[in-house]
Amino acid sequence: MSAPPRPAARPRVASPPAPVRRRRGAVRRLAAPALFVLPAVLFVGATVVYPLLYSVLQSFFDVGLREVVQGGAQWVGIDNYVDQFGRPRFWYAFGISILYAAGSVALTFLLGLGLALLLRRAFRGRNVLRALILIAWVLPTVVSANVWRWLLDGSYGLLNAVLRSLGIVDGDVFWLGQPVTAIAAVILATAWSFAPFAMILLSAGLEAIPGTLYEAARIDGASPWQQFRYVTLPQLRPVALASLLLIFIYTFKTFDTIFLMTAGGPGGATATLPVYAYNEAFEFSRFDTAAVATTVLMIVPVVLSVAYFRSLRKENDS
Repeated sequence: MSAPPRPAARPRVASPPAPVRRRRGAVRRLAAPALFVLPAVLFVGATVVYPLLYSVLQSFFDVGLREVVQGGAQWVGIDNYVDQFGRPRFWYAFGISILYAAGSVALTFLLGLGLALLLRRAFRGRNVLRALILIAWVLPTVVSANVWRWLLDGSYGLLNAVLRSLGIVDGDVFWLGQPVTAIAAVILATAWSFAPFAMILLSAGLEAIPGTLYEAARIDGASPWQQFRYVTLPQLRPVALASLLLIFIYTFKTFDTIFLMTAGGPGGATATLPVYAYNEAFEFSRFDTAAVATTVLMIVPVVLSVAYFRSLRKENDS
């Protein structure tokens, strides 16, 4: 009996050259991380980048309510910017924004630094106190703003009740109805809400300071104030600058706290640029001038951020 025929050998496929295999491997190594990051990139692009670019582009068109409904907005170039920069009301809102942001940054930083220094010391209940302080940060803005509005209410507010019981005031004091006290109130409410965030950043900076520096300062006879001035502050400078920048970015664009507490009043005393942009868009239906205001809101923090990173790079190079 003859043996069955052997199957024909398959033709051998030549493997690609080594450089091609290396390129394919490099592409796979680069593609795998990109695929994991792609959903986040698409989400940020759809929710942040596209609305931002659309708002900036809208500031160069004549966009009113009719153009929003029917379309056909006309290109006007920088005419919207020229018009807004020539309005005293725009510059008034810009000045109020700077005043509000500067006051909020200063008070938030001081409160955060004080809390960070307090919680740096070991004492009973420190963790509980830290958790209670963080409540002010995690509370929704609508809750915290309404709490402050209730506290400062002229008719039934808690502050007036306490002051009347102490004999400091006789009648009702409408704190949110007077220009000076209204801007001070929104600054205080913002600092109260954001101080825990500053405390977290500054606490991390304090923990990074070597204890040997304080030991050397005590050996040299430095007082607690001198240790704070010549050891703590210089070592805390990078974290402090970053904290100030982040707090400014947050407060400069704040809308909800001010709108919920005063709606920009009284008499425009708290009408910051975000409130100005809101009124232009939804009260006067001028979406193009509102886009100009929001573009300025973006440009100012970007300029400060660029200046901060340039100074940081110079320090690292030196």
